[in-house]
Amino acid sequence: MVVQDDTISSGEPEKTESVPVVPEQAKIFTVEILHMIKDAQQQHGLRHGDFQRYRGYCTRRIRRLRKALKYPQGDKRHFKRRDVTIGQLTGKKADERFFHIPLISAERAWAYAMQLKQESNTEPRKRFHLISKLRRACFYALQLQELCNTEAFDARTKLECEAYVAWMHGSLHFELQLWKTAGEHLKRAQVVYENLAKALPDDEQELYRAKVNEFTPNLRYCAYNISGGATSGGKIDEILELRAQGVLENLDVLVSQTKTESSEGLQTIDWRGRKVTVRPEKVRLFLLSAQELDKSLAKATKPDSKIELIERILMDCKDAIQAVRDEIKQDPKLRSLTTGQTVSGVQYLLAYLSYIRHSRTLQRNLCLVEQAKLNFDDPNQQSQQNVGDGKRVRSQDLARLYEIILQNVTEMQQINGMEDDAQYQAEVENLAITFKAFRCYYIALTLIDMKKWKEAVALYERASNYATEALKGRASAEFQLQAELKKVVSTIEGCKFSAHAYSVLEDDNSEEAGTTTKAQKTTKPLYERLSLYKEDQSLHTKTPNVFKLTPDMEPIPCKPLFFDLAMNYVELPSLEDKLESPGKKAGGVTGFVKGFLGWGGGGGNK
Repeated sequence: MVVQDDTISSGEPEKTESVPVVPEQAKIFTVEILHMIKDAQQQHGLRHGDFQRYRGYCTRRIRRLRKALKYPQGDKRHFKRRDVTIGQLTGKKADERFFHIPLISAERAWAYAMQLKQESNTEPRKRFHLISKLRRACFYALQLQELCNTEAFDARTKLECEAYVAWMHGSLHFELQLWKTAGEHLKRAQVVYENLAKALPDDEQELYRAKVNEFTPNLRYCAYNISGGATSGGKIDEILELRAQGVLENLDVLVSQTKTESSEGLQTIDWRGRKVTVRPEKVRLFLLSAQELDKSLAKATKPDSKIELIERILMDCKDAIQAVRDEIKQDPKLRSLTTGQTVSGVQYLLAYLSYIRHSRTLQRNLCLVEQAKLNFDDPNQQSQQNVGDGKRVRSQDLARLYEIILQNVTEMQQINGMEDDAQYQAEVENLAITFKAFRCYYIALTLIDMKKWKEAVALYERASNYATEALKGRASAEFQLQAELKKVVSTIEGCKFSAHAYSVLEDDNSEEAGTTTKAQKTTKPLYERLSLYKEDQSLHTKTPNVFKLTPDMEPIPCKPLFFDLAMNYVELPSLEDKLESPGKKAGGVTGFVKGFLGWGGGGGNK
């Protein structure tokens, strides 16, 4: 039985008012991906390079997100994978936090990979696990990009997601040593971040520009490997600078790979007119790096970067010297070197490496002096402008640095095998005289600060003599200091007379002060010098020296002491008759008792 509606049965159409339906506007999310992950990294371990702590934070964050969004992956007993889809980001129940799940998952996998990278230095097998985790991070990054390609996100979020995915893939290919694709991905990420920085306000550009600068070392290293490495001499400078920045952790292996062809041609060295064969491979690689160091130092502008480059080459020099010493220990004939004996090739190579170590150390110390002079205000240089922002450097600090340099020069003179080289000894001796001149100059400045004018004049004179002698001697070809010596000589000429004038003025003032003090100051009270007129300022004070109230102590004879020595020889009279006998004393007491009681006495019989 079918029941029809009345309106239908009557055949009359239903009259209803037409209400316009307004479609619901879709939500558009804005997620600052780089800003969010940088804040999380700085707050949870990466400020100190603790990737394990950051990985634990990402795990807890994902768990909290899935619990809050009621989007778990199965129950307590069974696991059922549930990836985030576009359905959770559109509609009435759309929530931005769904987007955070794949992002934090990618960060967790990346942090685990970086932790394994640190551990792979001692355990090479962990590199396989590292690659696996980077692939997992790229998988989550692709999920993130798939979600961003919809209309649920604005243009900024899409650009940041594109740069993030490119960076993640570039990191993976960099570890896989796929240099071409790694460079392409990293360059894409760099370009996107540069465009974002230009489009954002000034207060938000700093973070993106810092991220752009992070890509530069990796991009240069990819370009270096793509170009063939050792085929270009200029590329070796770049890898040395990358090493100074700490980008390459396994540089010893990379240097040996990229310089093998060049080191094969470096079989002999020519130093001071003698050729020596270089057999240890480690020494050949070091010598090749030492030859390219000067080019890297020429490119460096700040003293800090120069010092860092030199210190790293000094560490390699130490290893090369140890390799030569090990070779000498294996040959008993080379262990001892007698006077007058010709230096063998291996010992001459050791002397050459020792010279490199001392000369580079001297170069490092000169860079320290240059850095210290930036914050030193020389009173003799009126036109000098103190451009340094660091701690003020005193003249005694510079004198101490030159003292260390002189110790280094002394070690250069004592290199085994170079004692009989007269030309070498003359150059090093001239170098020592040069640094003695600089040391005496800064010690003189220290004495001037202490108002010791005569001593300062003497040290100025000695510094001038040292500088003149150094200019006449044999200059070192490696350390050109003649210009600085001439400048010191011209400066000392004026400073010496100025210090001498101050010393004369000080002597005059001291003599005048001495006469006035002798005439005015006295210790006698006023009543003892009434016949003399002297201006005594102490009379106007609260304790005037008028009369000495407390008299001076005068010595007087002590009270005599009497000792009774005659007592031992005096005979005293006998007192026995004065004493009562014990018997008489007992009877008297008994009679007294008898008489008192009335019995026992003789009176009763009468």
